[in-house]
Amino acid sequence: MSDDYLRINLANWNSRVPHHEIGYDLAAHHDPAHLSQVVTFDRPRLGDVSGLDAVHLQCHIGTDTVSLAKLGARMTGLDFSEPALEVARRLAADCGHDIDYVCSDVYGAVESLGRERFDLVYTGIGALCWLPDVRRWARVVAELLRPGGRLFIREGHPMLWSMSDPRPDGLVVVEYPYFEVEGGTLFSEPLSYVDHEGELESPDIVHFNHGLAEIVNALWDAGLQLTMFVEHDSVPWNALGDAMVGDEAGEYRLRDQPARLAASYTLQALKG
Repeated sequence: MSDDYLRINLANWNSRVPHHEIGYDLAAHHDPAHLSQVVTFDRPRLGDVSGLDAVHLQCHIGTDTVSLAKLGARMTGLDFSEPALEVARRLAADCGHDIDYVCSDVYGAVESLGRERFDLVYTGIGALCWLPDVRRWARVVAELLRPGGRLFIREGHPMLWSMSDPRPDGLVVVEYPYFEVEGGTLFSEPLSYVDHEGELESPDIVHFNHGLAEIVNALWDAGLQLTMFVEHDSVPWNALGDAMVGDEAGEYRLRDQPARLAASYTLQALKG
């Protein structure tokens, strides 16, 4: 597969960094008790991570990474955006945590970090949609984990990724592929998911959906066994404009009959 998707998406994420450095309210993380919204949501399912060697794949500017460090994990963060990692390193230092940040594409994680180094592979929400081959991702996860280690991921549901923005008549319809397709889907989004002034310098993205069966079968084929799968009617950003409404925890769900749409899921899998 051509690496054009990687070049396009890297430019997009690099252009988001200065906006996210402001929009993520990094100062709040200086409080030792403060956890990111993403980690807070799944903390009841995450369990005890204290003392674990853990890697956060696609860690971006590190708010979830430092939150896991506050819970006692020995953290490594990996991301393909060096500008994002520069922010992540400053945040970790400001919070008093020693976190090793490595710049690499996910598919190069084993070469960059080493095999069977981790008890926990963690991936926050909005990550798999940037990867063209979910089977390759699952093999990387399996190789990073020690025997008995686990993958923990919350991700946007493939049904959500297949939905259009609301039409003029207010309807939200299935418009984009549910299954993994060669080449992905090209979008141009001038604004990121945090409030910011001005448009992104690099608005183009290549997006990849992966059906639930594709994800689960990829993990099974890589030698991982599912131990938890939970679907949620919410996501931690407004994915569908006026069709969604936020709650006090910063989760967004359909304004009308939210039970119609599984918007995200949490999954855990163990390496035998």
